[in-house]
Amino acid sequence: MPSRRPLRLAALALALSAFAGRALAEPTDKPLGVVELFTSQGCNSCPPADEFFAELAAKEDIVALAYHVDYWDYLGWQDTLSRKENTERQYEYMRAFGSGSVYTPQAVINGRSHVNGASRKEVDGALARMERVGEGMRVGIKVSRTSDRVMIDAGDAVTGPADAHVVIVYFNPPQTIKIGKGENSGRSMTYWNAVSSIQTAGMWHGKAQRYELPMSEIAKKGGCAVLLQSVGKDGMPGPILGAAFIRKP
Repeated sequence: MPSRRPLRLAALALALSAFAGRALAEPTDKPLGVVELFTSQGCNSCPPADEFFAELAAKEDIVALAYHVDYWDYLGWQDTLSRKENTERQYEYMRAFGSGSVYTPQAVINGRSHVNGASRKEVDGALARMERVGEGMRVGIKVSRTSDRVMIDAGDAVTGPADAHVVIVYFNPPQTIKIGKGENSGRSMTYWNAVSSIQTAGMWHGKAQRYELPMSEIAKKGGCAVLLQSVGKDGMPGPILGAAFIRKP
């Protein structure tokens, strides 16, 4: 079978180029959607999803975030990017979706449904379908900055939920990791937008509102995104209504 390595290297080069130019791009008011990938360095089904995710992370109209989970660490390799909080977020989605279990690679689309994160057809199909039926990004989010602060302007609600959390998601810059043990032993993988922390910055109640963050907090992180995410009465995460990257100066 012909080697796929040249294709993978070409995709990586494209993603690196897009990442380098991202700081100069204007923020997207309403991206196509949000893809949250739950993955693990210790899962042998995840590398194809991680490679596809690199392409998603290079797209300006997709807010792509990777949550490395820790429940595969027992297989012999501790994921260097995993966080307990990432695993907790996946379990919260599981309960919100009424699912019986979690899995990797799992891609949650717009906080509304989940598909196989390695399936380009399923991920692209879910994004297109949600955009078509009005389950895409409904609320515009614009990000601006001064020398010492970042302003997040969330627009008015048009339809759907009128209450949401303003969630700030910090992530690491691209990192190439050589995996020394476990199911992927010997592989070197480049991981994009690996989530390092999450915090709630405020509440949105359906009307246009501005939120401010100190630039000092943004500057010391690898990258940052804002999600306008509704929350169910049980506290579980709901549909994501708006999203944007917070770009560093």
